[in-house]
Amino acid sequence: MISVLFISCSQTESESQTVRAGNPVIEGWYADPEGIIFDNEYWIFPTYSDHYGEPDTSSVFTEEQLAARSQAINEQYLIQTFFDAFSSKDLVNWEKHSHVLDIKDVKWASYSMWAPSIIQANDQYYLFFSANDIQSNEEYGGIGVAVADQPEGPYKDALGEPLISEFHNGAQPIDQFVFKDDDGQFYMFYGGWRHCNVVKLSDDLLSLEPFENGEYYKEITPDSYVEGSFVFKKDEKYYFMWSEGGWMGPDYSVAYAIGDSPTGPFERIGKVLQQDSTVARGAGHHSVIITPDKEEYYVVYHRRPLDTDDPHHRVVSIDRMYFDEDGFIKPIKMTFEGVEANTLE
Repeated sequence: MISVLFISCSQTESESQTVRAGNPVIEGWYADPEGIIFDNEYWIFPTYSDHYGEPDTSSVFTEEQLAARSQAINEQYLIQTFFDAFSSKDLVNWEKHSHVLDIKDVKWASYSMWAPSIIQANDQYYLFFSANDIQSNEEYGGIGVAVADQPEGPYKDALGEPLISEFHNGAQPIDQFVFKDDDGQFYMFYGGWRHCNVVKLSDDLLSLEPFENGEYYKEITPDSYVEGSFVFKKDEKYYFMWSEGGWMGPDYSVAYAIGDSPTGPFERIGKVLQQDSTVARGAGHHSVIITPDKEEYYVVYHRRPLDTDDPHHRVVSIDRMYFDEDGFIKPIKMTFEGVEANTLE
């Protein structure tokens, strides 16, 4: 495992000045970042979007994996065969953990390993991911889960097959997010192609459980939903967030809705994060880090710098998220300076 420490240039400031992380917070082309806190340490698990500097690739493929790669609809997807992770004590200095999950340990996957979602349970770490970008039920792939004993891995495929391998309610099995409710129940929200489902996960997070009506897949698609769901709970309300617009275009953005239950219904409120002609375009596929005292909310997202039109050139940034007195999310302002250093106790 190779670890590299990225130190923000803001640390050259005098101690009397506020130390900020700067955006982007990590070096490289990365997207779909999942941010979370484990044991007073910040973590980011993103999609590897494109080569930056020295190309990084997986080196071991089975014959079956190589044969399946001919189905990829975008040549770029062939390099997205592993996940890196990044950790920080203070949101400013980030350590890289390379290939925490690699395709050599997921025999059913061949390409398009996307949008990791991480959660701790049962004294282990569960990394959910999508692979193979299936375009129909005639292709093999979908949402898988890998497990490790520590957040930096190494992760191993837990099932030997996808957890969800078909379209249900029109939702492509990608862009999963796992949420634990206050009663201990785990839910997974997922879906591309403008449809979103929620499913209940078993206690071991390795299978699905039915809802009271016997169904396994409940569609909760809000107006204008495209992909990239995220859910959190605040003041007894469930905030359901997602990305809309085209992921390759400047209009990619984040919107949200509020509901009284993790399974909806959700009432759309509106957009909260979108392009800024002075900062970046294509701001979307986010997550939210909430500090243990619930005083700070950080939105972790990718965006496309103004000096590139390459859709795969996306960078991970972090900015603050605030609420008004009625509990609605205020418009999120993208910045170059990023967030202040914050060490958790």
